[in-house]
Amino acid sequence: MRESFELRDTDAGGRIGELTVPRADVTVETPALLPVINPNLDTIAPRRLADEFGAEILITNSYIIHGTDDVRERALEDGLHELLDFPGAIMTDSGSFQLSEYGDIDVTTEEILEFQHKIGSDIATPVDIPTPPDVPRDRAEAELETTQERLEIAEGVDTGEMLVSAPVQGSTYPDLREAAGRHANGTTLDVFPVGAVVPLMNDYRYDDMVDAVAAAKRGLGADAPVHLFGAGHPMMFALGVAMGCDLFDSAAYALYARDDRYLTVRGTRLLEDLEYLPCSCSVCTSHSPDDLRALPDDEREEELAAHNLHVTFAEIRRIKQAIRAGNLLELVEQRARSHPTMLDGYRALLDHAEQLERSDPVSKGAFFHVSSESARRPEVVRHHRRLERLSVPDSLFLTEGQPARGDEFDDSWRVEPPFGPFPRALSRSYPLTAEVPERTDRAALSAAANGVARLAEVNPDADLALGHRGWPAGVLERVPESVELIDLTSD
Repeated sequence: MRESFELRDTDAGGRIGELTVPRADVTVETPALLPVINPNLDTIAPRRLADEFGAEILITNSYIIHGTDDVRERALEDGLHELLDFPGAIMTDSGSFQLSEYGDIDVTTEEILEFQHKIGSDIATPVDIPTPPDVPRDRAEAELETTQERLEIAEGVDTGEMLVSAPVQGSTYPDLREAAGRHANGTTLDVFPVGAVVPLMNDYRYDDMVDAVAAAKRGLGADAPVHLFGAGHPMMFALGVAMGCDLFDSAAYALYARDDRYLTVRGTRLLEDLEYLPCSCSVCTSHSPDDLRALPDDEREEELAAHNLHVTFAEIRRIKQAIRAGNLLELVEQRARSHPTMLDGYRALLDHAEQLERSDPVSKGAFFHVSSESARRPEVVRHHRRLERLSVPDSLFLTEGQPARGDEFDDSWRVEPPFGPFPRALSRSYPLTAEVPERTDRAALSAAANGVARLAEVNPDADLALGHRGWPAGVLERVPESVELIDLTSD
């Protein structure tokens, strides 16, 4: 059990937790955003990040500090918190990003961890090998082996109360990601970044990103705080949280502002294309697009960065409330409609519904069936699995609505898309109280038919009949021949 991380609420794979950072003497509530601070470029001052935006933690690059003489001396003399003037927790990266970009760096894991400790970092990072997507497997295996060797070296470095992260690599090979997660989880290290996923996000490969995270999560323990390295756009935070990520670092707020780009939870807009500002933050309520465009470059960049941060932090708070209310997947559903590749990501998330089901609460608020994807949610998987626990009479009529013809059988159960059959006594139990459209889609009917098939499979000796209201032939093909089919619309 990791003493530094405690779970408080869960929904799907998402969780609200508390990450205790002893060296900073703070506890960070997760999911948490870590704004990226370039020690040589201060778009938004770290103190303002804490006071105005509520940032509890940020991340900066120890390798840049190490390689910049005047900044290094100030950091060693005054400490990182004094240097940045930030009251919360500070995480430092090691130079692995520079390694991935430029192919070489001039520090070892021991040297950079000792340096991070000397300057007062609260969460440090060793020098791992961020293997990019789609490389040959032998390269991914070799570089993963090097990363794992460095994690073992990191365990032996005296870091006192400083937490140390254990990056999980493995490129786009799920089995390597899972093995990497299992190895990292077996160390005494503290925070677990899923690394080298930025190229996937840059190429809008959200489905591959989800698969990488899902594989890493299979190897990691439930008490492992997971950091999705480089996931800076608020559009995808809900998806990442639903998959089980707890920490997100973002340089996007500043980088996008530098290019006159305006963040929204549905994507990015160029300032020159905006006639209205679709936001109620302090920047957008005190400026028009023309006002912003008329500002000097540095002032416009700062105002846009502030807006981008407001949107980003607001999304983190919205996600936390969704977890608390039990409707995180409804929020993911909304965000998935912002871009076709985000929908790919959501569908990939639901490919892992059985994995998500293990952490999904058994009871929460209303289940809203709002799209064909809803039929693949963890709650449906759980209901189908639990059908084997139910006691079934010798003859049973399964039907939509009221128990017509029920007198011909020992009992009559309801059939409710997308869940399928259940005893009427459970009608007021979650998730069978689901809100489903009157115009039920084919995916919901197919899932219900799968539920009927599952009930028949685990009760081969029972006499089952399904009363349906004109279900399509393709849906009914999912029902075993042993189940009598009765079309209620022909009565």
